[in-house]
Amino acid sequence: MSDDDTASLEADALPAEIRERVPEWDDEYFDRVSDRLMYSYDLEKDARVAGERWELYGEMRVRNQKQFLHPALSYADHETEEYLFARRESRPSVAELERLVDLGHDVADERIVADEEHFGTDVTFVLVADELPSDVREFVSGFRDRTLLKFGYYGHYDVNLVVVAPQPEESVASEVADVAEAFLLWDDVSEPPEGLLSRFTKRFWQ
Repeated sequence: MSDDDTASLEADALPAEIRERVPEWDDEYFDRVSDRLMYSYDLEKDARVAGERWELYGEMRVRNQKQFLHPALSYADHETEEYLFARRESRPSVAELERLVDLGHDVADERIVADEEHFGTDVTFVLVADELPSDVREFVSGFRDRTLLKFGYYGHYDVNLVVVAPQPEESVASEVADVAEAFLLWDDVSEPPEGLLSRFTKRFWQ
């Protein structure tokens, strides 16, 4: 059985209310990517976010909570979230990536509620290209942009970059862009780190 057949069977096992919230893309590539993302992200098609159009937009929120004897006695609550922006860009450039980094900081400034419960936010941009220029590969492979909020007391946020060229099966991702492997349809998706997602979610990341 192929990976696509397995993904289809697993999608059928999801509750109907979850399946109904997932759009269908006319673009086969994004449609298959969404099959990998829908277990963890709320997805939108052709969304206009941050003043620009994105063929795929997603949000993920995870709340971690420790308990002492009873759920009402919780402590060390913290939240992690990701905003994912993806679109086709036939020939990406370093200048465009630098512009997206600035946009990522604008998104973070607008959306993050900086308080003691905020642990981390990822703002991730994915460009799906016809080819992967060497200067783009070099820029993204060495890229890392983390901002501490109130010296880390209010957590941090990362701006991440991913460039994928599906036809030659090439890709490059910045250091902490973990979602990148969902866009590599020629590879299996590995299981996320323990504790990141619920057991229900993890069973589909195989």
